[in-house]
Amino acid sequence: MSNKNNNNKTNKNKLWGGRFDHGPAEAMELLNASIHFDKRLAEEDITGSIAHATMLATQGIISDADLSEIKRGLAQISEEIAAGQFDFKIEQEDIHMNIEARLSDIIGEPAGRLHTARSRNDQVATDFRLWTRSSLDSIVIELKAFQKALLGLAEQHVETLIPGTTHLQAAQPVSLAHHLLAYVEMAGRDVARLGDCRKRMNLSPLGAGALAGTSFPIDRDMTAKLLGFSAPMQNSIDAVSDRDFALEFLAALTISATHLSRMAEEIVIWSSQPYSYIVLDDAFSTGSSIMPQKRNPDGAELIRAKVGRIMGNLVAMLTVMKGLPLAYGKDMQEDKEAVFDSVDHFILSLKALTGMVATLSVNKDAMAAATMKGHITATDLADWLVQNLNIPFRRAHEITGSLVGMADQKKCELDKLSLSDMQSIEADITDGIYDVLDPRRALNSRSSLGGTAPSAVKEQLKLWKEQLK
Repeated sequence: MSNKNNNNKTNKNKLWGGRFDHGPAEAMELLNASIHFDKRLAEEDITGSIAHATMLATQGIISDADLSEIKRGLAQISEEIAAGQFDFKIEQEDIHMNIEARLSDIIGEPAGRLHTARSRNDQVATDFRLWTRSSLDSIVIELKAFQKALLGLAEQHVETLIPGTTHLQAAQPVSLAHHLLAYVEMAGRDVARLGDCRKRMNLSPLGAGALAGTSFPIDRDMTAKLLGFSAPMQNSIDAVSDRDFALEFLAALTISATHLSRMAEEIVIWSSQPYSYIVLDDAFSTGSSIMPQKRNPDGAELIRAKVGRIMGNLVAMLTVMKGLPLAYGKDMQEDKEAVFDSVDHFILSLKALTGMVATLSVNKDAMAAATMKGHITATDLADWLVQNLNIPFRRAHEITGSLVGMADQKKCELDKLSLSDMQSIEADITDGIYDVLDPRRALNSRSSLGGTAPSAVKEQLKLWKEQLK
């Protein structure tokens, strides 16, 4: 390492100009370089550079001839990257300097004018916003595809009974479609959160320079418009140091990943043999290397685990940013890998879960049979006492609890208790009570807005189908 330093002492650093006598130590070069991950910003860097150069030429800061050459060179670089023929060099540190160095090789002197009125600080902030905005838009599309897959399955199971649970204990009978629509609602909030995030993200840092703006007569409104931003950021210090957009994006992804994880958990439970509510398609199941009978929901288990990784990326980035003074610090180089990693694993998980939903098979009989256990219509019994005998709900709750205890002693369900058994607890009970102890009737009775009755569920399906057109 010391030999390398000695060899470099006569070679001034090409990136940093005349301030340094020689290049960095090997460990410093490796620590400082980000090209191995920020090369993903190549398309955004080229797009941002074209917008910047176009503005410079329009403002008379560079010539039209320089602009033409810069565009030509950047187009060639874009083609080289797309063809896998671009040589990413660690000594050029990052994607910005790799592209600029290659541009200089291609067009010569005009390449040196591209960085006029621009710093890598506002350049990287712009590139990162463009990449994150594009990723956000892609995720919204995938979330809507997930919602459509859920709606498709729900439409087939409006009348399918399943035990609704609290604390994972049988609570009340619900429609399977109603249960699935809960995840449609969650995904809808995810889409809305991302939409709000996009509005705050969609401001342009370009033109802020290193931190203080520039003395050149630039037009920041023009570059913002060219890049699809709603406006330029108003404070140059904030423009280069802000990473709220990435933190908010990661927070929204973490919440959404939690929703995916909850559904993945239910898929694991529902596909297990004690439940057997669903069977995953072969395309989303795995086997065992030793037990030939096994059919494992590994995909759902992996999705369930991904939320830990995505959440960890949010915490890591919050930790990076929490103690940074204004404006820019090299610590902020650590922002991109967290976002890149979260986006990759979130989109993969979302696509897989969408595929599972679209292809799984439902065991209606197993679901219906499960609603016949656990005194699942006990709440309906209590409601009947209130509605038909004018008993206060708290008293009705107590009576129902006593009847449940009696049924447990007799090792039967509530509908198997005789009328005389029930009247031994509450003398005014009539045989009309048996009407509400049927899970199907209990389901149909809950027709309030947002309820599980098929009539209410059909209304919700209609609303969501219209919204997702």
